[in-house]
Formats: sequence, C-alpha cells, structure tokens
Amino acid sequence: MKSNVVGIDIGSTGVRAVELSDSGKARPTVVKYHAIPLPEGSVVRGEVQEINTVAEVLKRLWSAGGFGSKNVVMGMGNHRVLVRDLTVPSGSMVRIRESLPFHVQDMLPVPVADALLDFYPISEEDDAVAGPQVHGLLVAAVKQSVQANVKAVQLAGLIPVEVDLIPFALSRVVYRGQPDPGVVVQIDVGARTTSVVVTSLGSPLFVRIIPTGGDDLTQALVDRLPAEADVADAVKRSRGLAPGGVAAGDERAVGIIREVTTELLSSLRNTITYFASTRPSLSIDRIVLAGGGSSLIGFGQALSELTRLNVVFPEPLGAVTFASGVSVDDFQRAGGEFYVALGLAIGSAA
Repeated sequence: MKSNVVGIDIGSTGVRAVELSDSGKARPTVVKYHAIPLPEGSVVRGEVQEINTVAEVLKRLWSAGGFGSKNVVMGMGNHRVLVRDLTVPSGSMVRIRESLPFHVQDMLPVPVADALLDFYPISEEDDAVAGPQVHGLLVAAVKQSVQANVKAVQLAGLIPVEVDLIPFALSRVVYRGQPDPGVVVQIDVGARTTSVVVTSLGSPLFVRIIPTGGDDLTQALVDRLPAEADVADAVKRSRGLAPGGVAAGDERAVGIIREVTTELLSSLRNTITYFASTRPSLSIDRIVLAGGGSSLIGFGQALSELTRLNVVFPEPLGAVTFASGVSVDDFQRAGGEFYVALGLAIGSAA
C-alpha cells in the first residue's frame, strides 16, 4: 500500500499543505490540511529567499496540522518557469527527456546547464519527412530557484518526492471527476503570478505564466493613494472594480484598481486570443477562474465581458473524499486556498 503523500504550496504569503491517502484511486481521501502565514520577504514570487525561515515555518505547519507523512510533492509556477510547445522524435519518455537539452538550447533564457527540463506529451503523428513525432509541452525551470525551495523542505526534515508544475496541479482539481469539460481556459490569479492553462478534455494544451497578481494591485494602492499595506488591502477587497458604481470619495482608489486590473485583464484576453489563433479548430467553452486574486469584486464579470466567454468557479469536491473528522465546510470556506496543494498531492500517483 502506497504511503500518504502531502502536497505543499509555498506561496508569497503563506505555506499550505494537504495530505492524501489512496492518491492512486479515482477519489483519494483528504486526511489533513493546514496553512500558516509566512514572514514578508521570506518567499518572493514563489521562490524561497530565506531558507531557514521557511524551514522553521514548515516545521510549525507539520506540528500544527498533525501531518502523518513526510513525503511531499512541491509546486513550481513562477515567472522563472517557461512552458512552450515542442515537437520531438517519438521514443520512450526516458529517451525524450535525455534528448531535451539538444532540442531546446535556443528556446531558453538561461544556459541549458542552469535549467531543469521536462516534457509533457500531448499527441503523436507520423511525419512523411521527419518520421514519428511527439507534440507536447516543454517545461523548463531555473535550477537555482527550484533548489532553494527543495533545500527549505529538506531542512524541515521532509522528503521531496516530486516537483510539479502548479498550473498542472490546479487542472487536476478543476477537472478530476467532472463530465466532459470540453475546451476550457483555466486562470489562477495568485499573489504575484497569474497562470493560464488551456485544456481539452482535461489535458493541458497550452500554458502561460504572467508575472502579475493580486499583491501588485495592493502595492499600487500603497504607492499611489498612498496608504499602509493593510489599509490598501482592505480598500482593494471592499471596493474592487465597483461594478455597481463608484461611491463618493472612492474615485481615486477605484480608478487605481481599475487601471491596474485592466492591464492584467488585457494580458489575459491577449493570451486567450493568441491560443485561439493557433488552434482555430478548437472552440473554447468557458473560463474557470481560481486563486485569491480572482475574488476581487467585479473581476469575473469584467473578464467575461472582455473575452465574451462564460466565467465559472471550480467545484473540486467531486475529486476527493474527506476522512472522518476532517471538515469539508472549513475546506470550502477557505475559498480555494488549498486547491494547489490538493492538486500536487493528487498528481503523485501519476
């Protein structure tokens, strides 16, 4: 019997973990979940800056959450992770992975020796000239940023068994157990990054990571109102895009919120338009919106109006069961806080 595994989501503001049993089953069981905030600056855009600090927080997380397993799956998905289309000669996955450095030298912003490479196969074809080919997604991460996160986990006494792409992890939560999801744009608005994944029948076809998130909006309010960070965050949450109209005295704050948010919305629309232009045979069914930044008042409505697509929110509880004594209500009230960690744990069975 496979031992339990814990998915760890190390974000800019906190660490979140979900422990699963029976991760290889269609509906694994959540046995524990817990979150603890991180000191400001210890993690920046998903990269651990203060290894000792993060290790100590992870130790406290394990103790407070009562986690029984030390086997962990980590997530990466910041601006230093690149995902691109790639076609390679057909072969075993071992052979394909070994050949990646020779195929991608001109695609990377860093030397091949400084990157960690992986490949996600999507489809195969027999080319009349080149022979059997595999189409898929190249995943490349800057080695230094991954190693810092791994060191923090190891220093906490935990055992990293896998490093996975966060957008892929979230896809598992969004689509697992759902009937024929069609072609879906999955958008996760985090604190510092926003990921876009387009899937067909739940399988990723396209990934982009945008280096902008909810904290950038808070910082804009801090700088331009000006205001303290806690006040700026409260203003952001209470006013949002003011879809019902701007109250007297809120004009400057809402103006800043709308200006900054419009930049992200435009980037999302342009990303979706680019995908649609490269896959004209596919018709996008809807957008699934997740992440803390997506809760901004009016954001989903504005995204729907801009893209002319239906925007919905994920319903992940069909993907798992909950052990006796583990609160489903508290998990739901967390508003998606644990989705990434859950998806990382689910992926450990792959």
